[in-house]
Amino acid sequence: MKQSELREFLNAKVLQYNHPNFLESDPLQIPHQFSKREDIEISAFLTATIAWGNRKSIINNANRMMELLDQAPFEFVTQHEHKDLEKLSSFVHRTFNGIDLTYFIQSLQNIYQNHGGLENCFLKNIESNSMQPAISTFKSLFFELPHPLRTTKHISDPLKGSAAKRINMFLRWMVRDGSTGVDFGLWNQIKASKLSCPLDVHSGNVARKLKLLKRKQNDAKALAELDKSLRKLDPQDPVKYDFALFGLGVFEKF
Repeated sequence: MKQSELREFLNAKVLQYNHPNFLESDPLQIPHQFSKREDIEISAFLTATIAWGNRKSIINNANRMMELLDQAPFEFVTQHEHKDLEKLSSFVHRTFNGIDLTYFIQSLQNIYQNHGGLENCFLKNIESNSMQPAISTFKSLFFELPHPLRTTKHISDPLKGSAAKRINMFLRWMVRDGSTGVDFGLWNQIKASKLSCPLDVHSGNVARKLKLLKRKQNDAKALAELDKSLRKLDPQDPVKYDFALFGLGVFEKF
């Protein structure tokens, strides 16, 4: 398939899946329950954190998290007292448990009270065409408080070889244009051109079949290779093709 034909094919799939109907089976529906900027950010960040495994389970457990936060994530994060954290101990999603959730809430409180909020924490070390060094810096900041060692595995570090799928997905949600009613476009200090595709088994397999990616592992090197291919198709909004790759893989078994 010629590049022009590939672009036309994938652009059509973007139009098909970058649509509110996509939300019916996607964890992104969770932050769409909220209207306040900080509630959207926090619910999206926590939902993205547990976004691996069965999608129905992810959605159910993300809703459970919002219930534990009294359906007011920003208020809970910024105004909770120590005793309020006790109820979080019952939470579990795969290897992410109440210990991890408790630290995440404490760290988010620190971020909003002392670092100007989540967006501000991703503005350091952005490269000309990559958010990956900024994600690594964010991880260091997120764990600047005393924390359980076990919890650090729940935020990936691209500079240590990870494709950082969940953080890249969260950034897509926050940064990409929200006019279609899927992503939010809440953050305007980060350009969509710097985003990376959330690389997982579905998007990776489709990308290989379309010859956008040769590397077999879904790691940081594969992400850099896929970034390069997608930027050739659309340098201003390369991560829009996440909809096409994911949709082709999950819904069409491409």
